[in-house]
Amino acid sequence: MKKKSPIFVWLWLIVIVLSITGLVRHFSIKNFHVIEPGVLYTSGQPRGMDYTRLLYKYHIATFVNLRSADEHQDQNWHNEEISWMKSNGAKYIELPMSRDVGIPDTETSRQFLEIMSERINLPILLHDGSGKERVSYLAAIWMLKSGGFNLEQAIERIKQIKGQPLTEQEMDFVKSLAH
Repeated sequence: MKKKSPIFVWLWLIVIVLSITGLVRHFSIKNFHVIEPGVLYTSGQPRGMDYTRLLYKYHIATFVNLRSADEHQDQNWHNEEISWMKSNGAKYIELPMSRDVGIPDTETSRQFLEIMSERINLPILLHDGSGKERVSYLAAIWMLKSGGFNLEQAIERIKQIKGQPLTEQEMDFVKSLAH
């Protein structure tokens, strides 16, 4: 029996690794986080089969999009999202926040807490393009205003969402919510 050449073995290993990487990427939702099971989840922009996974695995009832209109002009993802929501009976709410400002204003915060207070909306997926900055601020508002999280828990969860430590301005914002 002939021995297989080392190049052939290496090529097969590369194909296997690339296949596994592709499958993991295909079945993972960009920057997905569970804030409270059955209540609030955050992510980056869902795509394709992500919507179906979110509906059937997490039973998402309401999708809250934080991207502003200038972020989705002429973008196919917005049309895909609206069409999917209509076809699958999910509620879709646009709560645009400028990605330049970051920290939500009082009115946006009030609207989000109102959305969260209506049980028919739960569970909610809060998303923007990256699933980091804007979603972390609104998640912090809910975590601290709902009474289900203390300051340390909220800060730790925000760090996980953002993937980095909070700036001094962000820390001041989160601490102001705890009062």
